[in-house]
Amino acid sequence: SGDLAQVSDPYTRMSLQLQAAFGLRRKESIKIQPAWADRGDMLMLKASWGKGKRAREIPIRNGEQRQVLDEAKRFAGKGSLIPRERTYVEQLHRFEYQCDRAGIHRVHGHRHQYAQERYRELTGWSAPAVGGLRSRELTREQKKIDREARLTIGNELRHEREQVTAIYLGR
Repeated sequence: SGDLAQVSDPYTRMSLQLQAAFGLRRKESIKIQPAWADRGDMLMLKASWGKGKRAREIPIRNGEQRQVLDEAKRFAGKGSLIPRERTYVEQLHRFEYQCDRAGIHRVHGHRHQYAQERYRELTGWSAPAVGGLRSRELTREQKKIDREARLTIGNELRHEREQVTAIYLGR
């Protein structure tokens, strides 16, 4: 919900685009240094950018992700998505203000969307949260595929507990 075109701060707009493309947390999408993070077929996130002080890798799986990342690299140069004259906290406040003004709420929804798209990609069917079969309706073979997909997505989103991934995907 909300309108990206209403976001006048280019740093915030770029952060939101990266969130949508890679399922990034807000903090990661602000602190990221796109040129450093781009590993060709992988987006590498430093431990200091995210939650729980753990690094993580996210596969670059499609042209849309590549396009957003290349745009972010052109925009940020060697730096992050925090303007040189601002601190992280100042940019975070600007981000919140910009999103509020544009009617963009629940940016965490980008992580839900990423998880659900990735689930469909890995399993071939929709997640229960968006109308797919519930766990109890899956065959034994489908349950194995479901479990592997959930582990992969949990790792990409940096959630060690399956319960957290279930919030995004349903059961």
